[in-house]
Amino acid sequence: MGLRMGWHRGIDYMRRRLFGSRQSLFAKMNLLIVILFIPIILMYSYSNDVALNVVSKELQMSNTRQLAFLSGQIESRIKQMMDFTISFSKDPNVKTFNGLQIWGDRYDRMQTRYAVQEKMVLQSGLVNIWPARYTVYSQQNKDLISNFSNDSKYDDTYLTGNVSSNWVYRHGQSPEAGEPKAFYWLYTDNFGQQGVIRGSSLVVEASFSNENIQNMLDSYKAGGQRETVFYHKGEAPILNRTANQKLIHELIPALDEMTLGDTNQQVIQLDGKSYLLSSIKSPNLNWYLVDVVALEQVLGPISYSRDLFYFTMVLLFVVGITASILLYRNVQRPIKQLIGGLQRVKRGDFTVRIYSKDSSEFSFLFHRFNEMSRQIQDLIENVLNEKLRAREATLKQLQAQINPHFLYNCLGYIINMAQMKEEEAVVSMAHNLSAYYRYTTRMEKETATLSEEVKLLVNYLDIQKLRNGRIDYHIDMPEPMLAQHVPRLLLQPIVENAVIHGIGKTYSSGAIQIVGEFSERYCTIYVDDDGPGMTAEDEEALNRKMLEPLQEEMGCGLWNTNQRIMHQFGGSSFLYFTKSPLGGFRTVIQWELPPDEQDRLKKAEKGDN
Repeated sequence: MGLRMGWHRGIDYMRRRLFGSRQSLFAKMNLLIVILFIPIILMYSYSNDVALNVVSKELQMSNTRQLAFLSGQIESRIKQMMDFTISFSKDPNVKTFNGLQIWGDRYDRMQTRYAVQEKMVLQSGLVNIWPARYTVYSQQNKDLISNFSNDSKYDDTYLTGNVSSNWVYRHGQSPEAGEPKAFYWLYTDNFGQQGVIRGSSLVVEASFSNENIQNMLDSYKAGGQRETVFYHKGEAPILNRTANQKLIHELIPALDEMTLGDTNQQVIQLDGKSYLLSSIKSPNLNWYLVDVVALEQVLGPISYSRDLFYFTMVLLFVVGITASILLYRNVQRPIKQLIGGLQRVKRGDFTVRIYSKDSSEFSFLFHRFNEMSRQIQDLIENVLNEKLRAREATLKQLQAQINPHFLYNCLGYIINMAQMKEEEAVVSMAHNLSAYYRYTTRMEKETATLSEEVKLLVNYLDIQKLRNGRIDYHIDMPEPMLAQHVPRLLLQPIVENAVIHGIGKTYSSGAIQIVGEFSERYCTIYVDDDGPGMTAEDEEALNRKMLEPLQEEMGCGLWNTNQRIMHQFGGSSFLYFTKSPLGGFRTVIQWELPPDEQDRLKKAEKGDN
């Protein structure tokens, strides 16, 4: 015991020394990497954020100025049209056209119409990028003059239904002819009462198509990579001719959900990307000039520089990790293997060996460790074998004392039955007792078939039943299972344990059930009794002792049975204890069939199929 405690203290001391130095080394390396990387990343991130903020603000101001300039150009042309309309309504020729037809000369009327039309054509042709249409309506004469080919005729209903003091985006006088929508403004000569038409009013209609807006948007887009639209909620937006339809398709629903003011600027997400949205309201048309710019196009160089820096940091980090991995493979892993071997030795596993493919200082250390473990294993096995031999000698002595006692009881039963003239009981006891001792005294073979073991159980249980009439047993074994070879006297000690500690401790029990299950890989036997059983804690402790080394205070009967099963059939075989369905104690014995037996059973099953 002192040797074992000293050995454990030595392992703990070595583990603390090795783990302590290893943790200190790697802690210092990790701390150095953190000290190198964190300040650099923080400083660069701060400078990068400052640059992004400055560029973003400059981008917002530039977009606002450019969009305001475009909006001013559009408003300027609309203002020119409105000024011309007002002044044109006061032109003498226009007044003459709307006056009473007091002249009778058709030539004069034609000259007046020609003069009015020529002035409208000249005004419309001043700016090619902004063609305008003008129409003069005379309620007095029920006639109209326009500067373009117009098949429309004078219609009071059209005038009264569409006159307004504001610009309106609508269809013209003949929407059924497929005429597209345009911007219209009707001006009357009623001073102070715009939007009201009297019976003798002069009405001047000014209009321009959405192509004028498109021309302005095309010119604006030619100066940079941007998308600009003329937008009004509920109307189809006016786009430049090279617009990104996919982007516009996502932009319009986003604009419909916004509440736009006279000026607006914000960052929105479209198609998984960030865009800077700027808008300015047209005071005359009540539409919005909206401009979207992809931030990555402007901030791309800064983002590229940032990504390059982070890639460099990642590359340096990978280099550091690679160095750590090399250090782990050459230093930490060998130390970890050595500590793991020491821990297994501490738990009592002296079969552990450590091997290394590299020729280094650790390979020499591993070699010395293997020699130490081998010597300790030899020492422990010698001591353990000596204890087992002592236990076995004690067990044989106890069996020698118990067997005569069992024989004396059986002979006493025979004498009593003979005196009572119970010949059948005498014959049955003598027959079972003879068969029982014939089987137990044959030690020339270490194994026997399961059918021979079952016959021994029948002899033993019949003897106990003759002595104790309460005993009632049931044995059910599959036919293929009876041919399996098992260690001799495998089941008898377990059944005897059920008789003595299960049925013998109470006067109300007496049932013993032995059932076997047979499969292609495992054989399982359940031994149940209806005795008082054990508590769950006692069952757990007993099962745990089956997996531990043999202790001084532990009985060796069940432990030896478990070891015999594992020794003959492998580590997947076991002896297990639990509560019985009968209410008492259950012992489960399971062993794995040899590989050749498994193959034979599979072939036999295929042949039957």
